Amino acid sequence: MTAPRVTPQQAWDALRQGNTRFIEGTPQHPRQDVERRSELQAVQTPDAALFGCADSRLSAEIIFDAGLGDLFVARNMGHVVAESITASMEYAVSELGVAIIVVLAHDSCGAVAAAIDRASSTPTPVPQAVENVLGSIVPSVQQLWLAEHTDTPYADPANIDADHVGRIHLAATVSELLRSSRIISDAVAAGQLAVVGCQYRLAEGFAVPLSAVGPLDLASSGAPDLASRA
Repeated sequence: MTAPRVTPQQAWDALRQGNTRFIEGTPQHPRQDVERRSELQAVQTPDAALFGCADSRLSAEIIFDAGLGDLFVARNMGHVVAESITASMEYAVSELGVAIIVVLAHDSCGAVAAAIDRASSTPTPVPQAVENVLGSIVPSVQQLWLAEHTDTPYADPANIDADHVGRIHLAATVSELLRSSRIISDAVAAGQLAVVGCQYRLAEGFAVPLSAVGPLDLASSGAPDLASRA
């Protein structure tokens, strides 16, 4: 087990500062030069891992103004936990020594919209592989729909808050990642790792922290009070 080089708080603060630079239009584009490429030729030592949606508008290194070797990133449609994702995050924790895992969702998510459609009475046909992935998001749709409607089990896409569904699914993803990995859960319990759930705002550029598990104080990091805007 590779020990982290920084604390979870230090890792989060670096990400938050990078996101602030991105929001303000003052990115530094750090560690992206020839020297950095040479430095990383034989080894990588990222302090943060990120699991996010594969949406083309969520380029992690740009959003957090990070450089080569700074982030260990895994992404798929709708940030749905799969064995390959768990294995990637476990590798980041046990072999690379990351101190934080960011689970990154976003608003206006196509996968969430498709899952809402799957939960409706007349779902649009999709390829089987896509349907299998969306099946992991549908319970979040149903959770919100049934909390607000009792007349029918079928969701009405025109009458459900897709971004709210996305936040429910984000929380479920964080829980599933912890449930599926003893390595990750043990690292959190030992105080070596934190897992942060963020929802990225496409128009504003904010990676809004909505939840954190582990030794991390989001309020003390100096980040703007964005969670209240969720």
